[in-house]
Amino acid sequence: MAPKSFFLFFLALLLCNYTIKSQTIPKFTSILVFGDSTVDTGNNNYIFTLFKGNHPPYGKDYYNPIPTGRFSNGKLVPDILAFLLKLKKYGVPPYLQPNLMANDLKTGVCFASAGSGYDDLTSSISGVIPMRKQLEYFKEYLEKLKGYFEEKEAEKIVKGALVIVSSGSNDFIFNFYDIPTRRVEFNMNEYQDFLLDKLQFFVKELYELGCHKIIVSGLSPIGCLPIQMTAKSPLHRICLEKENSDSQFYNQKLEKLLPNLQSQLPGSKILYADIYTPISDLINNPQEYGFEEIKKGCCGTGLLEAGPLCTTKSPVCTDTSLYIFFDSIHPTESTYYHITEYLVKELLPKFSTVGSF
Repeated sequence: MAPKSFFLFFLALLLCNYTIKSQTIPKFTSILVFGDSTVDTGNNNYIFTLFKGNHPPYGKDYYNPIPTGRFSNGKLVPDILAFLLKLKKYGVPPYLQPNLMANDLKTGVCFASAGSGYDDLTSSISGVIPMRKQLEYFKEYLEKLKGYFEEKEAEKIVKGALVIVSSGSNDFIFNFYDIPTRRVEFNMNEYQDFLLDKLQFFVKELYELGCHKIIVSGLSPIGCLPIQMTAKSPLHRICLEKENSDSQFYNQKLEKLLPNLQSQLPGSKILYADIYTPISDLINNPQEYGFEEIKKGCCGTGLLEAGPLCTTKSPVCTDTSLYIFFDSIHPTESTYYHITEYLVKELLPKFSTVGSF
């Protein structure tokens, strides 16, 4: 095991001990995940789309190692959380993998699809599973769950699940910044509100289907993605202030929206996950966290390669742990560990105030 890999594994053990010793982290029955490539554990492998991470060098530091469809060199945040919370590995929706067993369904399912967004137009462009379709798959999952367990047991599993919703970046990149399809209809402020309305509907639907413990992720600093710097600051390679400012403004709206939404849904706990701050901290203070490269990804030149452009023909950096990004869009496993640490310390204890399942 490489030194950095050992460090990350040791960090995971420390975090696990933190959850045990503090006794403030509630027990969850399972993990249910919705969103885009930041949390897609391989659903796009089962559909016809170019947005796939099921080929090397993706997964180069995963178990074995093998490419799994995760857009990273290794694990994503839900993977790490599942380990820390002592939950078994979760699977893909029953519709995509109909042979899932009862225990696979009980411990959680990922419904996310790389390239997806709250705006249906986003998924139409990328040819992936829209967020509304992810809800349909979730309904099928519920029926399967009730088929394996008694209805009350199935309701307990869903009510006690940790639900993660992570999406939004593709909406801005596909529809506003790089492909200005929505700029004809909306200004930035209006488009943010349009997306937040979609998000609000999505969370309400989850609640109506039995989910009570929900984390909704905000936007990362989109202007610091290597691909965005390549497109608009190829020579100086500096973060794009306008796009980062848009992300922050959207996040502020989201952070205000969720408590109001929670007040409308009795017995729910809906938390805002500030992803922007920890990632910005890594970018602005890389050496404090052991990183060296912040402006390009590990795959290929690190400037453009992602998805179908990040292949076995692309040279790969020697030590992924020194990179914040694995390709020109997606973080490395090392970055995801730092995000997970924030979630464990700052957010998960807040669920202890929710009624037991």
